[in-house]
Amino acid sequence: MKRVVSVSLGSSRRNHSAKINLLGEEVLIERIGTDGCFKKAINLIKELDGKVDAIGMGGIDQYIYAGKKRYEIKDAKKLAEAAKITPITDGSVLKNILERRSVFYMQDVLKMDLAKKKVLLVSGVDRYGMAEAFSQLGSQVIFGDLLFSLGIPIPLKSLQSLQRLAYLVAPFVTKLPFNILYPLGEKQCQPSRSKFKIFYEEADIIAGDYLYIRKYMPEFLPGKTILTNTVTAEDVEDLRRRGIARLITTTPHFNGRSFGTNVMEGLLIAFSNKPAERLTNHDYEQLLNKLNFQPWVQDFKQIMIS
Repeated sequence: MKRVVSVSLGSSRRNHSAKINLLGEEVLIERIGTDGCFKKAINLIKELDGKVDAIGMGGIDQYIYAGKKRYEIKDAKKLAEAAKITPITDGSVLKNILERRSVFYMQDVLKMDLAKKKVLLVSGVDRYGMAEAFSQLGSQVIFGDLLFSLGIPIPLKSLQSLQRLAYLVAPFVTKLPFNILYPLGEKQCQPSRSKFKIFYEEADIIAGDYLYIRKYMPEFLPGKTILTNTVTAEDVEDLRRRGIARLITTTPHFNGRSFGTNVMEGLLIAFSNKPAERLTNHDYEQLLNKLNFQPWVQDFKQIMIS
């Protein structure tokens, strides 16, 4: 049996495991939260190293992307270096692929005409594939990187402005303690605060990292579509209560929840016949098709976006 484990800096209250069958082989996938403790995460990675088929780094990205450039987050590097034998991934390669596929899935399979639709993408720097795909299809995108990461009430309204921001701040923010940029541990379970409400209300589609989406989500958002990943059963019920019309996750649904792209990338690495560092985007695309991984769609109400 293959085993893929996500070691997450997030809350242990969001832990989950699932046994699934892929291509006739049983696989155990797990998410283990370390409540924001880097030392605990590093020790757990060292403990799992050489004993599992792949390790995911959850709750943190290893890189920030700006166009074709990438900048390594200092704190993530410490986690990545803790594994010496087992492949370890933050899911960033697969994230870029899955998010593009998911946006085009909305357009081509779900028949959602995305041209001119208003999209709130809560963070474009860590969802660059999604940012490009929405922009390519003609959506009117608000990038909330300054709003949701730094609390600065300045929306970005073009891919070019997002790129300029990334080029400007990435060399500096990647050196900051990660907990300044992203909620870790129990902060992930705090009630949402209604802030920047107008950006939620004006959007047809709210997309990106779920914890950022939830951070300032209004109590009631009737008729909206959410495109995200890594939602628990409790998250799904919370979105239903808020009046969301449709939830789409970029990753499949296993035993009551979706897992992060770090887990999915670890799964693909475990099923590949190549070392992780030699896998290309084409390899990942082929594996996704072979395993028939599709976005998960939950319609809370019968809606029509045209």
